[in-house]
Amino acid sequence: MSAQEEWIRHLEELRRRLIVVGACFVTAFCGGMYASPHLLKLIRSHAGTDVQWNVFAYTDGLFVYLRCATLFALVLVLPVVLFQLWAFVKPGLTEREAKGTLMYVPASFLLFLTGLAFSYWVVFPMMLEFMQKMNRTVGAVETYGIDRYFSFLFSVVFPLALAFEMPLVILFLTRIGMLTPARLKQTRKYAYLGLAVVGSCISPPDFVSHLSVTIPLVVLYEISAFLSVRLYNRRAQPVASP
Repeated sequence: MSAQEEWIRHLEELRRRLIVVGACFVTAFCGGMYASPHLLKLIRSHAGTDVQWNVFAYTDGLFVYLRCATLFALVLVLPVVLFQLWAFVKPGLTEREAKGTLMYVPASFLLFLTGLAFSYWVVFPMMLEFMQKMNRTVGAVETYGIDRYFSFLFSVVFPLALAFEMPLVILFLTRIGMLTPARLKQTRKYAYLGLAVVGSCISPPDFVSHLSVTIPLVVLYEISAFLSVRLYNRRAQPVASP
């Protein structure tokens, strides 16, 4: 098979897998549109505020439904995306590498859900309470638009949920040789500084809130470093001769 034919074959396989992902996303999105009223009621019951949601444009309600459906679809389709990505690169991996990287699919999904839950149940209420206190100090009447509420919610929740993927990213970089335990040790203080900056950017500007977000990120980094050392040492061990 020529290089051009091989390239075309890979493109066709990629197209098939993208079609599968697209079909799953459309199906999940339709399910999300059906589930949106229930999701909105659930979010409203846990909003932790007695401020009424308002609409300031005819399209606000539609946009909120679309955002809920998109969130629902993204969460459901994430395992499909990861599995299709793994299946696409599997032919270029050894049997051991294929088995080792397959664990990334469920692990990544679970970490994303954990980050989503932590950011929604812990970080977002702190942000909401702080912003409301700031608004009350200027004597403003609290009238919040539902579209702006969900824009604010997603801007807080998603970055932290993605940050929870850090252990898998570090493990992957260790597996392909871009990271070593020595390099992680050298960059630990810079990593702590970076995590502190990230924690301060996605949490209210008070010390307790900073710690509430930064400490879990640091713990995640240390877990990632520990797993990286285990993986590196295991790969460095010589294979016993039969």
